[in-house]
Amino acid sequence: MSGLEVTGLVTDFENRTTSIRALHGVSFGVGESEVVGIVGESGSGKSTVVRSIIKLLMPPGKVTEGHVDFYGASLLDLKERELRRIRGKEIGFVAQNPFSALNPVLRIEKQFDNIAKAHGAPRGQELHRRAVDLLEATGVKDAERVIRGYAHELSGGMAQRVVIAMALFLNPRLVIADEPTTALDLTVQRQVLDTLTRLTVDSGRSMLIVTHDLGVVANYCDRVLVMYQGRIVEQGPVSRVFVTPEHEYTASLLDSVVRPEESPAGGTRNIATVGARPKVMEY
Repeated sequence: MSGLEVTGLVTDFENRTTSIRALHGVSFGVGESEVVGIVGESGSGKSTVVRSIIKLLMPPGKVTEGHVDFYGASLLDLKERELRRIRGKEIGFVAQNPFSALNPVLRIEKQFDNIAKAHGAPRGQELHRRAVDLLEATGVKDAERVIRGYAHELSGGMAQRVVIAMALFLNPRLVIADEPTTALDLTVQRQVLDTLTRLTVDSGRSMLIVTHDLGVVANYCDRVLVMYQGRIVEQGPVSRVFVTPEHEYTASLLDSVVRPEESPAGGTRNIATVGARPKVMEY
């Protein structure tokens, strides 16, 4: 049984005069200890899927049909207070822009404290030690200094590491990462993704990662969902989908990737090595 089961998810964006359907009956699952990637062009509905699942969709977006089961809990049927108990504690979320997820006027330590307080977790010195340990695990240098500081004192890569530590703080079963490295340079992207994958997989967690980068899916995911115009047009093991795609849209996505041998700078990932997750580097 999958830890997360999404069935027939339909999301509309409505105003007084028009209604636009963003998701057309999306169905998929994420099993325990599995890393699943959602890939597609901008506007294909990737982020709408994950935000619909955990009810973080901003108006005028609205889920109009479908069912989301998470270890027996029907997420779409829960009241906001009940869902808040699951978000953060059972489902960790890593946003695309880390600075939008961090409070600019609160010290980092206070933000960890607020997470614990919201979910009734132990606080005090034990909380401080766990927060520092997680920051160090994500590659934050001088974590004791960072935790006493503010978000504006952090670089983009460092802020994303802090957000990852916060997402993992209460040992969630599932981590959802929505384009977690879009604003970072290539070197920092690799470091952050290595860290996120290591901390997720090594602890037996599942992860659902949204990305437009096929190399990310090839290097870090077990299965892939390919989205086009609000629909999942193909899904399956990365090793099968990327080698023998069945849908013409998937094939066109793969054909559009510049291979390393075609790029003098060698700046793109080699998706030919799909199915063989690289050894995660320590930073």
